[in-house]
Amino acid sequence: MKNILVVAAHPDDEILGCGGTLFKYSKKTSINMLFLSDGETSRKIKNPKKNISKRKKSALKIGKLLGAKNIIFADFPDNQLDKISNLKIVKFIEKYIKKFNPDTILTHHFNDLNLDHKIVSNASITASRPLKQNKIKLILFFEILSSTEWQIGSNKKMFNPNWFEDISEQISVKKKMIKIYDKELRKYPHSRSLKGIESLARYRGISSGYKFAEAFVLGRKR
Repeated sequence: MKNILVVAAHPDDEILGCGGTLFKYSKKTSINMLFLSDGETSRKIKNPKKNISKRKKSALKIGKLLGAKNIIFADFPDNQLDKISNLKIVKFIEKYIKKFNPDTILTHHFNDLNLDHKIVSNASITASRPLKQNKIKLILFFEILSSTEWQIGSNKKMFNPNWFEDISEQISVKKKMIKIYDKELRKYPHSRSLKGIESLARYRGISSGYKFAEAFVLGRKR
């Protein structure tokens, strides 16, 4: 991983899904992030613009902690990516793949309960197809607590990780970063609580021989 592009549906997905991994590689790789949806407009709130602004500021703050070179917001409406043409979403991602020239794509798992996550995953796969002009060597799908694990389907389609990143030294930083998105945290025993986030990392670590880990499904490696 020398040049990572994170393609996420919402600001906060990057930390929930791969925050420890990003921090782990942050000093020796280039990191760029795309956020497709604003993450707020589907919620019943009086002033979504204020919340959107706060979420963007949180993403930028985290980007600074990670040393991210570029953070791009598409500003598509939350939980309504199905109303945006697939071609428009794919072209948006393709534009920045061409601009940033990544060798690694980190994005959502394709079978996720959240509609935006699914659409972003499938669009990322299309935009990252193995053409001569791109240098993408690795595509990894991450999991999002209170979304990926809540999906129901056949075992073949579920999130069954086969790639693990040791984040034993980064778990405290991951928890620190997710606190920046304070409104997205819930109280335990909700899976998207600090204890839930730590518990998942511990479980993924136990599964792979580490103290703490983040898990991925390998999409493509060449």
